[in-house]
Amino acid sequence: MVDHKEKRGNYRRKKRHRKRRRVLKRCVLLAAAVCFAVGIYGYVGTYLGSGGKGCIASLPLGDKIGKGLGEGQASSIEVHLEDLYSPYAVLLDAGSGEILGGHNSGERIYPASLTKIMTAFLAAEKSSDLDEKVILPGNMFQMLYAQDASMAGFAAGEEVSLRDLLYGVLLPSGAECCIAFAERIAGTESGFVELMNDKAKELGMDDTHFCNSTGLHETEHYSTARDMAVLLKHALQNRDFREAFCSSRHSIQPTAQHPEGFTFHSTMFKYMDSPAVTGGEILGGKTGYTREAGQCLASLASVNGKEYILVTAKADGSHETEQFHILDAKNVYSQIGT
Repeated sequence: MVDHKEKRGNYRRKKRHRKRRRVLKRCVLLAAAVCFAVGIYGYVGTYLGSGGKGCIASLPLGDKIGKGLGEGQASSIEVHLEDLYSPYAVLLDAGSGEILGGHNSGERIYPASLTKIMTAFLAAEKSSDLDEKVILPGNMFQMLYAQDASMAGFAAGEEVSLRDLLYGVLLPSGAECCIAFAERIAGTESGFVELMNDKAKELGMDDTHFCNSTGLHETEHYSTARDMAVLLKHALQNRDFREAFCSSRHSIQPTAQHPEGFTFHSTMFKYMDSPAVTGGEILGGKTGYTREAGQCLASLASVNGKEYILVTAKADGSHETEQFHILDAKNVYSQIGT
């Protein structure tokens, strides 16, 4: 005979047991999820805090969200920037601005004539007609010669187009062209420098401060490789700037001071046997050098159909030695193309 009371008791006990098992299972799953989340958080925090295995440096999390991946973060491009001649370097995807690799890229450097990227960018932005002609004032030349500034080759009182001055800033790194733009746009070089620093803030160049338009050495005139790369990315969006930046030479029409005209050449391309790199070519670049800054280079290359920006700084050497910054550029871009 079936004891219904006992049967109901067994059923209730089994039901309570199944319920306890479901609760226990949920607790186990929840605990596993928490442990997993804590483990991942701890790993990422440790990785970013220490730079990670093989990571050269790291950016604050806010920079990783706002400015692309941090140095050494995983991407489809693998480059080694720690073994370059240049102790400061950063590689950017020129389209997205993603940081693909870096070495000391957030540390302060003296930018030398990389400064002229900002000067040329503002000149292109604030000149409505680059075919307009201006006369170069004579009072600036003596000062620039005394400072041993690099010159494009124009003479006092020479009438030249703003376009010629733009090429003069970017190719032969002409200081007289920088001063001419500064005085025309802002009245004085110091006024123009204020515009440079305002633009740096606007672009998020958080560790940059300019004291002049030419890059001549001053202790409070500084930047970082990363900031310079950010600047170049924005400047290349200006058509006139890009055209000049990517030129290897530019010819000046005859003037009273130069009846036969003259041609100046890119301070980068003139040291290259060929702009070719594995899978592509170097499209343009701006060099810089002072004794304190070392050899610096900001360049643009197309590799495997995609454009990249590389900024390097403080390589040993001078104008009279091996051009180590150019060797670094060929090395890095060839790594991408391999």
